[in-house]
Amino acid sequence: MTEIEKHYNKHREENRLATRHGKVEFAVAMKYIHDFLPAENRAEFKIADIGAGTGRYSVALAREGFDVTAVELVEHNLRILEAKHEHVKCWPGNAMNLGFLQDEFFDVTILFGPLYHLHQEKDKLKALNEAARITKKNGVIFTAYLLNDYSILSYCFAQDRISGLMESGKVSRDFHIHPDENELYDYVRLEDIDRLNQLSGLERLKIFSPDGPADFMRKELNAMSEETFNKFIEYQMCNAERREILGAGSHIVDVLKKR
Repeated sequence: MTEIEKHYNKHREENRLATRHGKVEFAVAMKYIHDFLPAENRAEFKIADIGAGTGRYSVALAREGFDVTAVELVEHNLRILEAKHEHVKCWPGNAMNLGFLQDEFFDVTILFGPLYHLHQEKDKLKALNEAARITKKNGVIFTAYLLNDYSILSYCFAQDRISGLMESGKVSRDFHIHPDENELYDYVRLEDIDRLNQLSGLERLKIFSPDGPADFMRKELNAMSEETFNKFIEYQMCNAERREILGAGSHIVDVLKKR
């Protein structure tokens, strides 16, 4: 069993998105996805969800009438998705090799998980290039990353591990994380994402934070009334693109256009 499989068997993605901080992430991401979806002829509009997990996005979009294809690497997640018996076409597969999917077939491609787990730039580029290959010309690709400074603050400083990690070389002198290949996650800064876009030839339409400070405020979110919590979601929707707070979240989503 791979480290990714062990992780998702233990930390159930279905449960994470049901938490309040997960609900913020989902609501804001769906708002931005809908900005690029048509109001009519939904059955003819094709969406690929690569790294679909247990299908939180796939199922929601399929229920809205879109033609959705989901690809998931972790067998446990895929079984949960398939058991939902929704109108989602399900494939086992790796984001770096989508040879079973046609060239320029999808109007929108969602890449919301794979880039978290790819450490090498060449592997990230493979995933981006595969997403671009299956997406129609002028189609839109949503790519999600985990942010460097969220991990620095939440794990390195909050758990008082920063000195040891810097001594071992896993965190650089300018506080950039360099995880070992066998570690589960990779973390990026905005300049890392910009470089990947340049190398892949994809054009940014917008970049936003789906969760903002929600991950730092789990206790506070859980203590909020429903009315206040809904206001927090509204707050994040209004502020998701503000560049001065993009780095406040654990996730960031780059919205790209295939030229």
